[in-house]
Amino acid sequence: MAKFSTTNGVSAAIDELVKSARKRLFLISPYIQISKNLRSLIKEADRQPLIDIKVICRKDSNWSPDDISFLQDLENAKLKSIEGLHAKIYLNESTAIITSMNLYLHSQQNNKEVGLIFDAVEDKVMYDQIFLEVTRLIEDADKIQYKVTLEKEQPVINKPEKAKEKPFIKVTSPQISNKGYCIRCRAEIPLNPDEPLCSKDLKSWARWGKREYPEKYCHICGKESEQSVAKPVCISCYKKSHK
Repeated sequence: MAKFSTTNGVSAAIDELVKSARKRLFLISPYIQISKNLRSLIKEADRQPLIDIKVICRKDSNWSPDDISFLQDLENAKLKSIEGLHAKIYLNESTAIITSMNLYLHSQQNNKEVGLIFDAVEDKVMYDQIFLEVTRLIEDADKIQYKVTLEKEQPVINKPEKAKEKPFIKVTSPQISNKGYCIRCRAEIPLNPDEPLCSKDLKSWARWGKREYPEKYCHICGKESEQSVAKPVCISCYKKSHK
């Protein structure tokens, strides 16, 4: 019989699902931010001979360059994206998990999540239906076409002695404009991470005042992303603004 679980139980079940994977490991989540512990488990699963690992996210998901680099360095993993993905499904050959939890560190540590855990033998009919739907999602998804590479300092060749003493200078991105977006409704507002809500949504938010309450958009780029008043900026924009 399927098991019901909440945040900590779902997080632990996902870890165990990855740890016990031998033939297949399918991780489907709109937004992905892989914890250090989960990276270790995925890397261990990748050592299994002939294992099939697939990671699917939304097309507009703000991938962390570190996560992309990590996954693309695995032997048996394929990264794909799909338009409008909202489902969160984690599956191996013995277990399937359907949950509200993104494979996202913030969700695992701060959100109130629920999930159902199905056994491939005891809940065979339901497991097979989930597996079929996961297969359809994978078939509809597009392969992620880009690859992250680390910047390397280029050696100085045939330069005067003084040129060797100059430090390596990295060119920074253009300065971010003063235009921002409301993290709840995406209305244009002045850029201020300390006040990332428009006046209308600020009144609504102030009734509860929960800084970790999940919102919908990045304050800087306006792209759909799981943010909050406490963390109003997506990973990509955060890194650009701190160069």
